[in-house]
Amino acid sequence: MNKPFSFASSELKKFLDEMPGGFFIYQADEQEQILYANKALLRIFRCDTFEEFQELTGNSFQGVVHPDDLESVHKSIWEQIANSQYDLDYVEYRIIQKGGTIRWVEDYGHFIHSETEGDIFYVFVGDATEKRQRLLAEQEEKERQLQNQIEEYSQELKLIHQEHLRRLEVIEGLSVNYDSILYTNLDADRILPYRISDRIEHQFTSCYQCLSYWKFIMEYVSTWVYPEDRALFAEATSPSYIREKLYHDHSYYVNYRILKGNEQRCLQLRIADVSKDEHVSRIVMGARTVDDEMQYEMKQKKLLEDALHHAKLANIAKNTFLSNMSHDIRTPLNAISGYTTLAKNHLDDLDKVRSYLEKIESSNAQLLRLVNNVLEISRLESDSIRITALECNLTYLTQELLSFVSSEAKAKGIKVSVNLSQVTHHQVITDPSKLKQILLCLLNNAIKYTEKNGEILLSVQEKPELSNHSICYSFMVEDNGIGISEDFQKVIFEPFERVKNTTHSGVLGAGLGLSIAKSLTEMMGGTITLDSTLGQGSIFTVSLHLHLPSASLQSLADDPEAMAAFMNGRKILLVEDNEINREIETELLKDLGLLVDSAEDGSVAIDIISHAKPDEYALIFMDIQMPVVDGYEATRTIRNLKEPALANIPIIALSANSFEEDRQRSKESGMNAHLAKPVNIPELLGLLTTILSPKPTTSALDALSDTE
Repeated sequence: MNKPFSFASSELKKFLDEMPGGFFIYQADEQEQILYANKALLRIFRCDTFEEFQELTGNSFQGVVHPDDLESVHKSIWEQIANSQYDLDYVEYRIIQKGGTIRWVEDYGHFIHSETEGDIFYVFVGDATEKRQRLLAEQEEKERQLQNQIEEYSQELKLIHQEHLRRLEVIEGLSVNYDSILYTNLDADRILPYRISDRIEHQFTSCYQCLSYWKFIMEYVSTWVYPEDRALFAEATSPSYIREKLYHDHSYYVNYRILKGNEQRCLQLRIADVSKDEHVSRIVMGARTVDDEMQYEMKQKKLLEDALHHAKLANIAKNTFLSNMSHDIRTPLNAISGYTTLAKNHLDDLDKVRSYLEKIESSNAQLLRLVNNVLEISRLESDSIRITALECNLTYLTQELLSFVSSEAKAKGIKVSVNLSQVTHHQVITDPSKLKQILLCLLNNAIKYTEKNGEILLSVQEKPELSNHSICYSFMVEDNGIGISEDFQKVIFEPFERVKNTTHSGVLGAGLGLSIAKSLTEMMGGTITLDSTLGQGSIFTVSLHLHLPSASLQSLADDPEAMAAFMNGRKILLVEDNEINREIETELLKDLGLLVDSAEDGSVAIDIISHAKPDEYALIFMDIQMPVVDGYEATRTIRNLKEPALANIPIIALSANSFEEDRQRSKESGMNAHLAKPVNIPELLGLLTTILSPKPTTSALDALSDTE
């Protein structure tokens, strides 16, 4: 309940009620409850009754003041009370009337302590809105008058003394970066400062004091300039030298040192000609600190030295690489050449010829691996490699890897085995060519550095399936070879790094394989780690998150009989201009159960498809580089056929060109996928399974369009 304020007499209350100005009383506590408000205050708030006023303000001083003004009003009141001998305060603030209108009021408050009511404020209030509007209008008028004065002053600037024009010449001649700016008349031997630094402030008492130029220079030199630079500075600032230099150039500068306390600093004095004729008499001189520039120059010099050092190191690495490559390329080339000659000389001995051919094949594989690694590292550095998702079978992939390295391992008496016992899902979505390339780099590295009769294990571990239908697979290549020292483990993934060079170790290679493996692993979102002990062997672990294919394709890929039945009777068109390649590829495709028609160039292919029945061919394998009509043009022509079933036949590029730009051109010409020669059977099976499945989705075909 609000306790009514008790007045000493009814006459006083009547007086207060009827007085023309607003008056109210409120308690000086946290609630600030209003104890009394007269009729004039109610009129200010446009309230008819005290109850209506209580409802509008919450019966609190806090409800009287506009919320945006309350904090500053409180602060001002109590600061004034604290500093007032008579506990008085004056504030102005906004109020919100009934109906939402905002008005300004003046508040004259008196803080007292009442025996009956406690700490209270007596407040006299008057509407100050018109007063503030009047003051605002007066202020605007003053600002207008001031603006007029400024405009008048601007007009007067055009008529100022020649001294002010010289100031403009100084501003035009020198940058604001200078801490000292001086105007000099050499003919009159006078110098006038426009900007004074702490070095010369003792020589000038104001910016308008003129001094003798020569005396100023002599005192400055003796006071500030580093002893070893004094002769240089004195010569550069002599009138004769200035006239000689500025006769040919608009400006020049001299760098010098000063001593400030015990600290040495670098400064630059620039002198510019502002004379009106050819006679050099009026100059502007500006001095600025160039410590930062000197530090920048030193930093740039250090960067250049570091760059030169790295360039030398890179040159050493390049020379080492070229030396190794020269030896490593010649070794398999010599073997190919030598065994070819021996094979020709022993054509009647089939066993020897077979042995020579196997060694030629092994040397060819070494040479191809060297070339591929060099090309691959170049493509990685140019950022032209893209990762493409494609379904593949880990069993086929690892067996294929085993076949790749078996002959080389067998030659060294090394046992290479595969362990997939911890793999449940063999069919995955990944970039199979990149994955094979990574693991092949690791296997080749293990074979290189594993001694005779050693062992290498390629194992794959599958971790629990993740929520996004992906699984983390760990691919580990373990050997019991020579191992790797801790120091070399820090740089083993750098390009051209090898434990020993070819000549010393007898191990072929450019030192690029592990660098390629690491780069490709990271591009596929995985990691590669090394655990090795010198003399005991090494374990390289590649961890990748791979997605699982749909259940129907998974079951088909895991069932060879179902795969054969799936392929049986489907007819394809093979477009290949090379007769040998056409024969090999035809036999491979027939072995898969497919019916194969062939065409020797793009024009023949266009003719065959144009006259074919709508569902006669399941797909087309298209070579790229062919006479008459190449693969790109043939594909574009087929895509423009009027019969939709023929125009939309899946077309797969089958080409020796396997760079990213080649795959992109295939996609742009309208092909669905791009396979690199020589044909990879497991990869081909995965591609055929996806494309030839009933009603393949658009997204599936799009995903295949970037495959290698």
